[in-house]
Amino acid sequence: MLEIRNLTKHYGKQIALNGFALSVKRGETVVIMGPSGCGKSTAIRCINRLTEPDSGDITLDQRPVLTLSSKELRELRRNVGFVFQQFNLITRLSVLDNVMFHLVLAGTPKKIAEQRAWAALDKVGMGYHGHKLPVNLSGGEQQRVGIARALVSNPQLMLWDEPTASLDPILVGEVLEVMEELVRTTQTTMLIVTHEVSFARKVADRIVLMDAGRIVEEGPPQLVFENPRSEIGKKYKRLIAS
Repeated sequence: MLEIRNLTKHYGKQIALNGFALSVKRGETVVIMGPSGCGKSTAIRCINRLTEPDSGDITLDQRPVLTLSSKELRELRRNVGFVFQQFNLITRLSVLDNVMFHLVLAGTPKKIAEQRAWAALDKVGMGYHGHKLPVNLSGGEQQRVGIARALVSNPQLMLWDEPTASLDPILVGEVLEVMEELVRTTQTTMLIVTHEVSFARKVADRIVLMDAGRIVEEGPPQLVFENPRSEIGKKYKRLIAS
């Protein structure tokens, strides 16, 4: 489904991605982990070109992502959900309007957009909050709205960029519960960047460990965390054991 080959990205003299390569099968849940600054977020932001790589190739369902026109890229992004670290909700709009905004912008009739937005909100446990403003929600509730916004277009691929990073530790659990439920009940392909080890062990079909802009180890959670080959994997094993 998704093929990434030899991706590179520099920020001045800093190397964010150094030959990053990854294949993801349809319906697979892949969790990317590694130390801060290793290139995890840069890698997934390149997939829908929120970040433009310096070189390499990305294909999604055999479509070359990096050569798409502006119109084609907009169409692709409607099929690729993205959940950000920050909630990025429009403060003047209600929860419902935030979720349906991009559908209406793309030309979906308002009534149909509303129906789909309510359904997405129900999936994340926010169906009773549609008429509230974001300011009246907790951080965890705002992130669940962000997840609903990503789900509303029924994407074939979901990208998650450390979705609990901006949350108070008390609120992290409620968002992880929603994520676990979505992994369990949908067939959506998911690529998740996170530092949450226990969550990764429960939901991932495959763990991908990164360091210095490239993948250093990958495999099933049990194999990677219990019998690691890389130094990063061994650090995670010690963390789990402590």
